[in-house]
Parts: sequence; C-alpha cells; structure tokens
Amino acid sequence: MPYTYVIHKERRLVVSTASGRVTFPEITAHLDQLVREPDFHPTFNHFIDWTAATSLDMSADEAKAIAKRRDFAPPSRRAFFTTVPSIYGMLRLTLTHHEIDGARELTCVFYDRKEALAWLGLEGLPDFSKSKPRKLGRAKDEKSATDGLSFGRGI
Repeated sequence: MPYTYVIHKERRLVVSTASGRVTFPEITAHLDQLVREPDFHPTFNHFIDWTAATSLDMSADEAKAIAKRRDFAPPSRRAFFTTVPSIYGMLRLTLTHHEIDGARELTCVFYDRKEALAWLGLEGLPDFSKSKPRKLGRAKDEKSATDGLSFGRGI
C-alpha cells in the first residue's frame, strides 16, 4: 500500500504517508480518494511523509501533471518530508512546476521532520493511535470517527 492518510478535522490537518515504490497513478489515486473524503477541506494543511518510500517512479511530464492539480487552496500549507535525495529532487521538480503554474497555496520540501512540522505551525503530529481507521468506499452518509479523525488507506 503506497499511501495511507489521516484527516484531523479539528486541527485542519491531513497527514499522508507514502511507502515502498510510489508511482504516478498511485499518487493521483491517493489525491482523488482524499478529496472525496467528507472530512476533507482544501484549506487544511497537509504533511506528506515520504520516509518509508523507497522510490518515486514518475516522469517529468507526470510531475507537471500533478503540479497542475488544485486539490488544496489558500491558506493551506503542504510540507513534503523525505530523507531520500532522488525523491527530494522529484518532489522539488513537481513543486517548481506547481509554483510556475500559479498555485497560491504554499508548498515546501524538507529533509528535516522538525523543520517541516514547524513550518506547518506544529510541534509534533497528533496521536492517531487511539482511533480506528475508516474503510474507503463507505456510504457517503456514514459518520466519521467520533473523535474527529478520518483514516484512509491508499491503493
């Protein structure tokens, strides 16, 4: 499973985690799932943790296609965190296209988790361990977790 995510509605925060080999279709599927979540709002901040990812298999044209997406909106901040130089480079390429294309939300790539969280105005991530994940594909009227957390599993 290349992606999992948690939506913390009260903190206006989405936390996504990429793992293993991640491809362009998996990234677009993750974003498509995320924006369909009833607890999602495009102005939420987004922390994307790439530390469990081993590679990012995406062409420059695919990076440009992702950069054109407008899943988030101001005043949203999106912090991408990785420790892998090749993933960092591809994420920077994507964000450069994003900026050139006129995106208004702020995005940044970090090698340091603490810096990324501070940039989002966080001292750390919320504790998600006490909540049960929601399954994707549930009925639209099904309620979120009672503590305000929404969980999803990527493809």
